[in-house]
Amino acid sequence: MSRPAAVDGARLLRSLADFAAIGATPAGGVNRQALSIEDRRARRLLAERAWGRGFSVFQDEAANLFIRREGVHVDLPPLLIGSHLDSQPTGGRFDGALGTLSAFEVLEALDDAGVSTARPVEVVAFTNEEGSRYAPGCMGSMAFAGVHAVSAWHEVMAPDGTRLEEDLAATLKALPEAVMRHARPDILAFIELHIEQGPVLERETVPIGAVTAVQGTKWLEVTFTGQAAHAGTTPREFRKDAMAAAANAIAELQATVMAADPQSRLTVGRLTLQPGSVNVIPEQVTFTIDLRHPDGAALAVLEALVRKTCAIAGERWGCTAAIGLLLDMASGVFDSTLVDAIETACRSRKIACRRMTSGAFHDALFVNRIAPSAMLFVPCRNGVSHNEAEFVEDRHVLLGAEALLELTLNLAGRRTASEN
Repeated sequence: MSRPAAVDGARLLRSLADFAAIGATPAGGVNRQALSIEDRRARRLLAERAWGRGFSVFQDEAANLFIRREGVHVDLPPLLIGSHLDSQPTGGRFDGALGTLSAFEVLEALDDAGVSTARPVEVVAFTNEEGSRYAPGCMGSMAFAGVHAVSAWHEVMAPDGTRLEEDLAATLKALPEAVMRHARPDILAFIELHIEQGPVLERETVPIGAVTAVQGTKWLEVTFTGQAAHAGTTPREFRKDAMAAAANAIAELQATVMAADPQSRLTVGRLTLQPGSVNVIPEQVTFTIDLRHPDGAALAVLEALVRKTCAIAGERWGCTAAIGLLLDMASGVFDSTLVDAIETACRSRKIACRRMTSGAFHDALFVNRIAPSAMLFVPCRNGVSHNEAEFVEDRHVLLGAEALLELTLNLAGRRTASEN
């Protein structure tokens, strides 16, 4: 006899603590980068818990991990829920893990209550969402959606010189009991629960965000090339200072882009100089620019502005400017029916909810290309993420899981005891 399914809050919080211990950092964060030994340990722990419940476990060639709870009609496309388990080098314990472990808690809650769903429900932990060890991010979901072939990334190198192909093979080999999926199954939809990674929900004291869209992202790599020269003997008119050109361009962009359009985002995240000597004028400077905007046309205008600004700075300092495009992720609009369903689920559980756009890209952005997708956000303290200080209050963890459970029951088709 089934009973109403309910989240076991204590169990979910223990689960978050258990996984946070894998790759734990002294400052309370997590270093569990994609395809690392720590990542494999987390995958193993999740798989063993799934087998303990009698669930089926699968992995595909991208090392995406799937946990399946059967439905009454096993041939129906499953509802897919989940997120990722990998972290930044100094990441927090909630980014990704919250969505994956809350999704697994949904399966456990259904099992505890003896509730059958009309269709199967699968939890997914996508590979390398963060892109910190191997770039780009969202490799697993891109491969799942057919956006990119896994084999095309095989030669990508980690900072320690390891090739992705080697780590991918080792990760798959570390979980030999999982059944290998050689073809992508059809899915009904994909739902991803995640921390907001921004301040809006906390500021407005709203516990759930129903995400309507993800803004587009472009990663550019800018290289200024000038001429190395003696720092003490070279007058201004003889200098071809790559660092001066870079500083000029960066200052100009930081002063104009976000000031002109509050929806735009510009970040310089990495910078290197050559030859890197205290008393030598830099010959070459390379830096990255992360550009984001919810409107694709506006994002293209921003890219053009970056290229023009860098060209002018190069000319001013006698340097050449070369700009490469590292990543081009189009913005994505989520399925409106699913966004409505999130709001309906929240109303059913008497949880406050607001619609919002995601400033960060997530796995759901790519799955959205092949199946209806949507996201739920929960607040994080001060909007801090990708940081060891990342924190989500227990009550928000549990409200997020409750909303996900209700949404799963609605989408997967709850069954009464007489129908089982």
